[in-house]
Amino acid sequence: MNLDPDLDLVLKRTIKAPAAILYQCWTQPEHLVHFFVPKPHRVTACTLDVRPGGACNTTFDVDGTEMENNGVYLEVIPNEKLVFTDAYTEGWKPKPDPFMTAIILFEDNGDGTTNYTAIARHRSKETAKTHEQMGFYDGWGTVVTQLEEYAQGLL
Repeated sequence: MNLDPDLDLVLKRTIKAPAAILYQCWTQPEHLVHFFVPKPHRVTACTLDVRPGGACNTTFDVDGTEMENNGVYLEVIPNEKLVFTDAYTEGWKPKPDPFMTAIILFEDNGDGTTNYTAIARHRSKETAKTHEQMGFYDGWGTVVTQLEEYAQGLL
């Protein structure tokens, strides 16, 4: 995959859980709500139709403010890759001001661990910089830690 350092923010980590469990966590609402936003924030609603064109909708409570994040899946390879974006909503309806496309990669190491890569791809340098300044690395890093802790409870 060609990464653009001006547009792509990348977080990599080895997680102590198999790829199949991590994929399950990312694709089933009853699991996603436990790790998807840094605590004490929380997911208050989640609709996942995990197929290209299917809804990828979440609602967060951030300090008492509800934030909707609606989009669609672009690519789904079970246990290996998820690509979703807020550029469209279900039914391929374009959104007027999209923020990013997320690419989540799971590389199972065969020993109970997974090389996990999260990429936030942006349309412009300015949007990428804004996301970085919003705390991309700390926030998404916290989410990965929460994912690992939650996934280990499913083993």
